Amino acid sequence: MDKNIKLDALFIGAHPDDIEITSSGTLLRLMNANKKCGIVDLTRGELSTRGTLKSRALETVAASKILGVSVRENLRLKDGDIINNAENRQKLIRIIRKYQPGIIFAPYASDRHPDHINASKFITECIYYSGLTKIKTPNLPAFRPQRIFYFRHAYDLPISLIVDISDTFNKKVQSIMSYSSQFYNPISKEPETYISSNLFQKDIEAKARFYGFKIGVEFGEPFYTEEPLNISPLELFKI
Repeated sequence: MDKNIKLDALFIGAHPDDIEITSSGTLLRLMNANKKCGIVDLTRGELSTRGTLKSRALETVAASKILGVSVRENLRLKDGDIINNAENRQKLIRIIRKYQPGIIFAPYASDRHPDHINASKFITECIYYSGLTKIKTPNLPAFRPQRIFYFRHAYDLPISLIVDISDTFNKKVQSIMSYSSQFYNPISKEPETYISSNLFQKDIEAKARFYGFKIGVEFGEPFYTEEPLNISPLELFKI
């Protein structure tokens, strides 16, 4: 992975595997369109019931290879305690200024997992502060992405757009199942969790089909943006 490039899109999740679950179909579509994409995981997922830090790290490498991302970094914030303070904001601001992504994808603020809720506000604030020149990061000038798109986890969100991921859904599932310690594995002896059941695996497909149906395709991923989209009249015929 090249760590000295300008990204078109940066996907930020609270834990390794969050992006794979929520928005990797869209990431893959962007990659297929020759866009440079990266992922930042805020924590290492050290509080996860199943697996170890070592197995999670190896699984993340495997998933990243499937996705083909240009960049993947981990900020090593504390899992279960994503604190929105100046020290932690500096870490993400440096990443944003380093890669200068045009778009950032982030978790929506309403969810069952406190880390996803806290991560959403933390990321949103970092994006804003990254554009302030009086917040200094050595050798990295102020920079603010053009737009934030929020993705859903467990709870629904207001929908601004749905991306057709019919051509990338199978690869999305492959990237998710790279995390064999976390998801459905009939031979695992570890405790079952919310995401390790066979029902959760089926739910991933069911939700993708649900959102795809809304736009007349097989599979889709929904997103919300707080600012209005500027769409030309001709683009309306592509919707």
